[in-house]
Amino acid sequence: MTETRADLSQWREPGALIETGELEHNLGAPELRIVDCTTWLRPAEPGDDAPYRVVPGRAEYDEAHIPGAVFLDLQGTASDPDTRLKFMAPSAERFAEALGALGIGDTSRVVLYSAGSIMWATRVWWMLRAFGFAGAAVLDGGWEKWKAEGRPVSTAPARYPPARFTATLAPGRFVDRNHVVSRLEEEGTVMVNALAPAFHLGEGPSRYGRPGRIPGSVNVPAASLLDSSNGAFVPLEEARRLHEEAGIDREHHVVAYCGGGISATVGLFLMHQLGYDDLTLYDGSMGDWAPDPGLPIETGPQQPSRGRGRP
Repeated sequence: MTETRADLSQWREPGALIETGELEHNLGAPELRIVDCTTWLRPAEPGDDAPYRVVPGRAEYDEAHIPGAVFLDLQGTASDPDTRLKFMAPSAERFAEALGALGIGDTSRVVLYSAGSIMWATRVWWMLRAFGFAGAAVLDGGWEKWKAEGRPVSTAPARYPPARFTATLAPGRFVDRNHVVSRLEEEGTVMVNALAPAFHLGEGPSRYGRPGRIPGSVNVPAASLLDSSNGAFVPLEEARRLHEEAGIDREHHVVAYCGGGISATVGLFLMHQLGYDDLTLYDGSMGDWAPDPGLPIETGPQQPSRGRGRP
């Protein structure tokens, strides 16, 4: 089930989600910039201790994309190049350069989509918000839904004149391990793990290092927030139920994490729409936490979270 525009009346920012039909109707609008954010995670090369190999979705973009769309190489141009961790937030200067080079300016209307999973689009949405840009929407259902509905595609790469994009990183949108450690015992904080339940429980090997979760975490898998039939977001009331059943209160300081700071943004996108205000992303996530034996880790059945309840 996909929400209609009328259903979005309950969203904090209805304009942050765009449906395929609305986007098709607006193709060619002068200020519109559609961005293909597709990235693939492939098995690491033999001998490489990285959890995965990052492959930009440029080849698939060249084969077919939404007309007028530009391609964003998330790791290559819009992430911090000076860390072993992938997809870490870049400097404001680097982010502004990457967006401006695509023709995205301060007055652009940006629509983000991706293939494979909507999480790449929500990651860029979170980054844009963190750097002070509020004029972006995520395409509900992404590339797969667009194709399944028989909407127009193009093989011609879109090019726009470079634009001025202003980026100023707001404090607290991204946090590191020190912030997480400082909040482990705090009643008003809840750690939200977006990984699948098996990873949350520490069942079997983990590609990030030690299996398990940050102690006290609750689990709201990103996949549970998406309709398995078409990749679109579940209705907002379903998202509300899933977060409330996990014990996440709107008064909490929410620290979202996953494996590499990508799938956690699906939950952040929906929690923002539900009215949660104190949201942040542990950017390094388990790729940063799990390999360090000096950091605590928890496995097995979920324990009552110290972060549950009002502060």
